[in-house]
Amino acid sequence: MGIDLPLMWAVIILFGVMMYVVMDGFDLGIGLLFPLFPDKEDRDVMMNTVAPVWDGNETWLVLGGAGLMAAFPLAYAVILEALTLPLVLMLVGLIFRGVAFEFRFKALDHRRHLWDKAFIVGSAIATFFQGVTLGAFLNGFRVVDGRFVGGALDWLAPFPLFVGVGLLVAYGLLGATWLVMKTDGDLERRSRRFARYLIWALVLVIVIISVWTPLAHAQIRARWLAWPRVLWFLPVPILVAASAFGLVRSLRAGRQVAPFLLTLVLVFLAYSGLGISIWPHVIPPALTIWDAAAPAQSMGFALVGALFIIPIILMYTAMSYWVFRGKVRRGEGYH
Repeated sequence: MGIDLPLMWAVIILFGVMMYVVMDGFDLGIGLLFPLFPDKEDRDVMMNTVAPVWDGNETWLVLGGAGLMAAFPLAYAVILEALTLPLVLMLVGLIFRGVAFEFRFKALDHRRHLWDKAFIVGSAIATFFQGVTLGAFLNGFRVVDGRFVGGALDWLAPFPLFVGVGLLVAYGLLGATWLVMKTDGDLERRSRRFARYLIWALVLVIVIISVWTPLAHAQIRARWLAWPRVLWFLPVPILVAASAFGLVRSLRAGRQVAPFLLTLVLVFLAYSGLGISIWPHVIPPALTIWDAAAPAQSMGFALVGALFIIPIILMYTAMSYWVFRGKVRRGEGYH
């Protein structure tokens, strides 16, 4: 029995995208929370909590995109053509956010507010259009003979736009719980308060998407409700409710690390539920991972490189988080 290369590459890409959502989500969330913390020193501390690691977090986005191009070039071509505008806007937002990170600390006091605004707007644009891209992907693409035959604005629909708003909430909660873990004093207390509000907003978003998705897509509805498949999905809402309840309790109890970890669990459950809904389609509802796979020789060659580089990425990521562990206080951090 040979190695199922498309399956291996699908797992690698899903892992890379999940790592990006988790690791870049909280620093984008900090940008979304910036308007709620107008004090300059608070903003300095907020940026210092992620300044040593934010650019490394985006490695996973590069891995996911490069892996898709190498392993599933047909899917890469369709997605790029169908979602050109939201993907370009997402990258523009990431550029604004990245430039603001570096220039804010070097700007004169009377001009720093411009880079603060660039950081806020860039974070919001990048997050929103990541959500729009995900929502459009779940909606599916019109593909005939391996070619995208839809319109350039097919993504401009209620469901993708709502998913974009939902991702703003999810990243905001990640950012708030990250600040609970990494800051102290009044900044931590306010972050904890904002996190309590965002929990219920995120739970509402998850409920709406969980109802909307099967109602809008007959294939997903059949997959969710068909026996015995329903047994595979049953633990997901139970775990979501348990995680949300644990998150509320941990915030009220003054826990430092548990709120962030439980938020990661919530995000992972939502991500895995959506992934299970469309599996094994890489272009729903037309193409599976096996339909869109590159030649076996190409996938095997690229797999050797991926299996070499992924452990290195994991090691330096773990090392950077270990080196910069602990609380960040006023007057400390990145300059």
